[in-house]
Amino acid sequence: MTTLFQWGSPLRRTIARSAIAIAAILWFTSLEFPPQCCAQATVPTAATASDRPNILLIVSDDQGYPDLGCIGSKPIRTPNLDRLAEQGVRLTQFYVAWPACTPSRSAILTGRYPQRNGLYDMVRNDMVNYAHQYQWEEYLVSPEMTLGLDPKEITLADQLRKAGYRCGVFGKWDMGQARRYLPLQRGFDAFYGHGNNGIDYFTHERYGVHSIFRDNDRTKDDVGVYATELFTREALRFLEQTPAEKPWFLYLPYNAPHSASAFGSDSTPGSRGKDRVGVQAPEEDVQPYLEIGVPPPLANYYGAVTHMDTQIGRILSAIRERGELDNTFVIFFSDNGGSGNGGNAPLRGSKSQMFEGGLRVPAIVSWPAKLPAGVVSDAWLTSLELFPTLSEIAGVGIDDGLVLDGFDMLPVLEGKIDSPRNEMVWKRRGDVAIRVGKWKWIDSQRGGGLFNLSTDVGETKDLTERRPEVAKRLQNRLGQWLEEMDRAEPRGPFRDY
Repeated sequence: MTTLFQWGSPLRRTIARSAIAIAAILWFTSLEFPPQCCAQATVPTAATASDRPNILLIVSDDQGYPDLGCIGSKPIRTPNLDRLAEQGVRLTQFYVAWPACTPSRSAILTGRYPQRNGLYDMVRNDMVNYAHQYQWEEYLVSPEMTLGLDPKEITLADQLRKAGYRCGVFGKWDMGQARRYLPLQRGFDAFYGHGNNGIDYFTHERYGVHSIFRDNDRTKDDVGVYATELFTREALRFLEQTPAEKPWFLYLPYNAPHSASAFGSDSTPGSRGKDRVGVQAPEEDVQPYLEIGVPPPLANYYGAVTHMDTQIGRILSAIRERGELDNTFVIFFSDNGGSGNGGNAPLRGSKSQMFEGGLRVPAIVSWPAKLPAGVVSDAWLTSLELFPTLSEIAGVGIDDGLVLDGFDMLPVLEGKIDSPRNEMVWKRRGDVAIRVGKWKWIDSQRGGGLFNLSTDVGETKDLTERRPEVAKRLQNRLGQWLEEMDRAEPRGPFRDY
């Protein structure tokens, strides 16, 4: 079965849904796990301005699956996110489309697998692996400046702007830095942040190059100010400047708690960056963790998460003061699994890996006017669901011919239906993974095998020898998916066409 959709005429959608449903019943019965309902495309209805909710999309960076205070497995403090979970739905089986930054974020903005939208690897200069500091003219012709999300792709901002939304993004863009790739050319009305993978939180440099933009131009006005506070400041300004009668889409992709893109004073060329700075956080947020015995590197990570939580609290308070919180759809999640700070238990693995620790992330959704409060849901959902969901609640239709890889998840969040997602595929160069129902198959440099996630979320027992027929079916489906991605309309920057 596939959860990939072609949006077209009502008749074509009806035929497609019927075919998918029949195929699903036959195929999933043979795999010995119960079929779930098929993902269906819905046709948005016209909405008035008062019906359209505001939308706040918050994406953290490298935050591990267990790294919320409300989960209770670590001494990490996130009171504002905990409160958001109490007011909405916390998801325990929420996945992203790639185990690291750039491709994951491309899927968030397009609703399409990275292999379909063309940005299926990192936009990153690998010379930083050798403690290389870039000169400006050298940086201008480097991959970080010349690669980005294909201009033909439709972003969430492009989509929501059609419904009359004012759109702003403040934080880590990571979709390309050449002007054609920057947010103002991708549907957004305002941008403040960095276009590349990461920066030093205080100098705002990335390995020697200043990286903060305001709209289309770089600015050094705020050098020395902690980046998380700056992104919050600009988000608050965006809210203040948006008329009360106009719906808004605020995309807040923090760079916290990602490690700083900088080297320590002892770095030398050829060192492979062994003395990187690590995660940076304000001293007042780090000190409480040091006082309870958390070692310094981990205390910095916890401090960065706590400071980000404080800034999220400021945003939510401002929305509440505007009288808009009840009709604001808020979703928070991490762009990929944690990079190993304190571990991702009970999940195996971490960022960049095909195990659950690299792909399953913390996630919270709140919309007081529509969603239940205090729910912990194990519904299987992904970041690919955002584009169709936000299109639906904004009342804007999907362009004919646009192939999306997700579905409207609002009925799932409301508790009206089970999640129709039955399949997810991941590919990172030579590493691949596929989950179908409760089964997951992995083939990667870090290891792999066949795992039953319903009984072994930690992926500790390889069942390939015991269930070779299941392993074979998943491998065959993976091959079909790869062929499908190859047949997709070509997109840059990596595909050879």
